[in-house]
Amino acid sequence: MCGIVGFVTSGAPAEEPIVRAMATAISHRGPDDDGFHLDGPCALGFRRLSIIDVSGGHQPMTAAHATIVFNGEIYNFQPLKAELEQKGHVFENRSDTEVILHGYLEWGTGIFERIHGMFGVAIWDAKARRLVLARDRFGKKPVYVAEGPWGLIFGSELKGLLQHPACPRQVDAAALRRYLAFDCVPTPDSILGGVRKLPESHFAVYENGRLRVEPYYRVPDAPEHSLMEQLPASVDAACDKLREELAGAVKRRLVSDVPLGVFLSGGIDSSAVTALAAREVPKGSLKTFSIGFSEASFDESSYARLVAKHLGTDHHEETLSAQACVDLVPQVADQLDEPFADPSYVPTYLLSKFTRKHVTVALGGDGADELFAGYDSFLAHPIGVALGGLPRALWDKAGALTSLLPKSGAYMSLDFRARQFLGGLGRPPHHRHQAWIASFTPEAVQEVLTPAWRAPGDGVADIYAPLDAFASSRRESGIEQVERFYVHFYMKDDILVKVDRASMAASLEVRAPFLDTRVVELAMSLPFSLKMRGTTRKWLLKKALEPLLPAEILYRKKHGFALPVAAWLKGPLRPLIEDLLSEQAVAQAGFFEPKVVRRLIDEHQSDRVDHRKPLWALLMFELWRRRWLGKGTTP
Repeated sequence: MCGIVGFVTSGAPAEEPIVRAMATAISHRGPDDDGFHLDGPCALGFRRLSIIDVSGGHQPMTAAHATIVFNGEIYNFQPLKAELEQKGHVFENRSDTEVILHGYLEWGTGIFERIHGMFGVAIWDAKARRLVLARDRFGKKPVYVAEGPWGLIFGSELKGLLQHPACPRQVDAAALRRYLAFDCVPTPDSILGGVRKLPESHFAVYENGRLRVEPYYRVPDAPEHSLMEQLPASVDAACDKLREELAGAVKRRLVSDVPLGVFLSGGIDSSAVTALAAREVPKGSLKTFSIGFSEASFDESSYARLVAKHLGTDHHEETLSAQACVDLVPQVADQLDEPFADPSYVPTYLLSKFTRKHVTVALGGDGADELFAGYDSFLAHPIGVALGGLPRALWDKAGALTSLLPKSGAYMSLDFRARQFLGGLGRPPHHRHQAWIASFTPEAVQEVLTPAWRAPGDGVADIYAPLDAFASSRRESGIEQVERFYVHFYMKDDILVKVDRASMAASLEVRAPFLDTRVVELAMSLPFSLKMRGTTRKWLLKKALEPLLPAEILYRKKHGFALPVAAWLKGPLRPLIEDLLSEQAVAQAGFFEPKVVRRLIDEHQSDRVDHRKPLWALLMFELWRRRWLGKGTTP
């Protein structure tokens, strides 16, 4: 796991101090080593976190006329290496990086169709005078790109690009609006106009001053999916198939030349990964890691201990106080160079930091909720369908009545659930689910922004344009469309961004077995009736895990990785809110309407309305603005 940066000029020789500054800005992604390659207009920079072939594998790596910098892990590099050796390729080390490089020399951009893993890749082809970039199939590793008459800049994180003097620095209005509605900036945009994210499962070629972006993979629809044809009709056989694919995915992710462990929250997903990993290593040698919270409604540590005892792991646990988390909040903007409003970033970083004291690689359970219908919103979906035909205005009025419900600030409290649920009704399915999980509806975005930053009209078409483009490009409807929404939007731009930035800020590599290509393709081919039955979510996954885990883990109530934000905003975070989001500060910044922000604060502090999500989103943006923009609208 590493970080990559670089640029290609429009003709002038590349300057080494610039690429060195870019690499230094992302040194947390690779504290073990660095490397640079300059060839005429091209400069490549690299920071390394050594995982495979620790003594070798130095980057940038050159073979024939191609030079590579690579961030990630390839899990099928050994069979690819054997195939390339049969074709006459000679290897100098044991790294997966060299396999990608020789694969490019053999198959060109066709190599990306063959590799399975998580990656951001840059290859400078000195013979063709072109730069090739690529990103993994599901967006686990990031690649940012900025293009202009001066050339092209790229990097694993935006903060690296910002070290280049030509990097665009103006806040993009559409990206700001979508940040408020999505809690993140959806791909391919970034918060800065002119800087974009390379989409997942795409490669890009920059030559002759032009950038060409093409897909190399697409998650197949069920009818065309070969695994669907292989899937036996019986539930028992389906369970066996799923367990087999998950076991293989876990085994492939246990390959490491450095200490390795597993994140264990006590939930189904991390417990599944732990159970399968424990079968592959000597008994008692698997290290597991969890964190607990002093606030009872947010704490899962007792379940993690139960699983660890059941599986006989070497378990490590740390209990976090509210103050430890609160103290970290102002630092988050240093780590996140785009505004990001998922509060679970904070405990994910603290878990990563704790885990890094013991190991360099950890396996996690990310992806299972999206692939197997694990979220509460899947339970709400049929109700939303039944009520969705009624006018939007009716639900807006009903939403106002949630202020009459008792306020608790607890995890997924009734008043909070009711307000989120009503905010999504009266919308198309893909809009409805986004409104259910986000901080702001499009209408609320328009209300909180100043006129200069608002979208035309009611904002719905502008803000939800990425969702509409995705929905219109497929022949799906109803629940199939919703399933893909979670995989292609929420998972990619929220969950995977959170895990990548939080773990890499702690110099820890995190691997996701549920996002193995074969597991994803199998999951997406399954009928929804196997994923949710009645009110039981992840039905088939739970059935498949019954031989491995106790029922009290498999069938307990779902609990997310969350913080008591509602209470903190009225307690230890209140001084920060009153300072950063004061009417004077908000007016001076010019992005948000001061009176609207003040109303949100007052309603929350007086327990009239639980505004935990919008206030957290505004706070995160303001922390980001002060860290990266200072007093203006550009860094």
